[in-house]
Amino acid sequence: MIGDLIAAAIGRKIDLRDGKGGTLGALAGVATWKVARKAVPAAIVIGGAYAALRYLNRKLDGAAAPA
Repeated sequence: MIGDLIAAAIGRKIDLRDGKGGTLGALAGVATWKVARKAVPAAIVIGGAYAALRYLNRKLDGAAAPA
């Protein structure tokens, strides 16, 4: 809830730069905040899974090579 208010305030400030109003900016700020709250943790999980996959592939390739 507080995050939505902060995002709306930031979006409103950005939209007021053109001198017309800030409602659209406030809505855009809240929408961006809501998407980012879902997308950032998902990106972290996907990135971690990819890093683990690369690590395991390198580890298994190194173990299979003759010494």
